[in-house]
Amino acid sequence: MPPRLRLFYSGLTLGLLLIPAVALYSELARRSDIWWTPPAMASTLGDSRDRVEIYAGNKPLAAWLTAQQLWIRDEAGSRAVSADEIRLRFNNWDRTRVARLPLLLVYAATLGAGLVIFLVVATGRLAYRGERPVAA
Repeated sequence: MPPRLRLFYSGLTLGLLLIPAVALYSELARRSDIWWTPPAMASTLGDSRDRVEIYAGNKPLAAWLTAQQLWIRDEAGSRAVSADEIRLRFNNWDRTRVARLPLLLVYAATLGAGLVIFLVVATGRLAYRGERPVAA
């Protein structure tokens, strides 16, 4: 392959490699602490019963709340805690990470294949042999 074409295709391959490289970097550099449920959307104890069960001692928290045996003491005095006052926020990082995995694998495979193509073109392994006449 002539040096000018080799340089052109090497530059083209590097330019195309930037697309999956930037996408892969942006996915891997994303903060992992942003996947918590927003405070305004925190679930109540009753709504989150299918995902979490909280125990205090050897009894579920709901049993303590129903019996009004959990109390809060603050500047205003003491009062029993109701079930509506308990709010739960969930960390959805595990679900998000699993959902991102196929996309990350595609980016990584594309980047690897592009690097192989770049190395083959840049090192001149694609030898230009010219056209050969057809034997009759």
